[in-house]
Amino acid sequence: MISKKLEVGDHIRVIAPSMSLALIDKQNLRIAEERIKSLGLSVSYGAHVREKDELISSRVESRVSDLNDAFKDKSVDAILTVIGGFNSNQLLKHLDYKAIRSNPKIFCGYSDITVLSNAIFAKTGLVTYSGPHFSSFGMKKGFEYTMEGFKNCLFSSRPFEITPSKEWSNDKWYLDQNKRKFVKNKGPIVINKGEAKGRIIGGNLGTLSLLQGTEFMPSLKDSILFIEDDYESRAVTFDRVLQSLLHQPGFERVRGIVIGRFERESNISDRALRKIIQTKKELMDIPIVANVDFGHTTPMITFPIGGEGKINLNKNNMQIEVKKH
Repeated sequence: MISKKLEVGDHIRVIAPSMSLALIDKQNLRIAEERIKSLGLSVSYGAHVREKDELISSRVESRVSDLNDAFKDKSVDAILTVIGGFNSNQLLKHLDYKAIRSNPKIFCGYSDITVLSNAIFAKTGLVTYSGPHFSSFGMKKGFEYTMEGFKNCLFSSRPFEITPSKEWSNDKWYLDQNKRKFVKNKGPIVINKGEAKGRIIGGNLGTLSLLQGTEFMPSLKDSILFIEDDYESRAVTFDRVLQSLLHQPGFERVRGIVIGRFERESNISDRALRKIIQTKKELMDIPIVANVDFGHTTPMITFPIGGEGKINLNKNNMQIEVKKH
């Protein structure tokens, strides 16, 4: 099930199912609002987005209420999350999946939001989206690629190819918008050649692993996994969490893997990543590409969780395409 695409005049609801809007600097918030409005969209906020406790989050009841209300509100066309965090999985047992299924609309975020995006797809069949948070729109510089990817996926139904950005950054942009550090993007790295097509599943690998063994984990059968991890991941951590995913029912039917760019602090080299992949016999015959523009660096693509993709990783033709979204 795919919700209607965005168009001028549509209404965006901002909710905070993980960390609070109170975390966001007022100037960055203003920039985010202006950028959303430049797309011809209006913005409103969930009733509890500014609540803040000692974990810079809010009560489970508040977060559940805002998410359920955003889906039920007929005036809302799409839902953007404020930012990630650590506790979105607290909400899973309390969401009104019947209401979500009956009111399909765009739901977009990344990082900790991975659990909600995949659980909503698993429980309702609604395609959700891994893409920028509302706070991401507060970035002054280097946002053009992210904006283009957002529009490709959420303003149009046409298939699109994922092409690499020219440069990328892993700085704390929200601390000083005028001091940015960008480096040239070397582009995707093919680890295993081959071709595959399938349903796109994934997001942040460490967060996705929180769903393993639960009713909220989507099927891995006939899927192309899009996975990434943040600065807390090291080679050994990424290795064991990936291994855990390999143990999930249906993994033998995974068709391909697309890995997002690692943060600098993770210190996962291309060589280390290749070795991790090569130690796993389950991955020997699966096409795999890494260093793609999504994850905890900027800029990033927007991709559909539950949509359809295709990869072609051959010697003279490397293509990553989102076919249905």
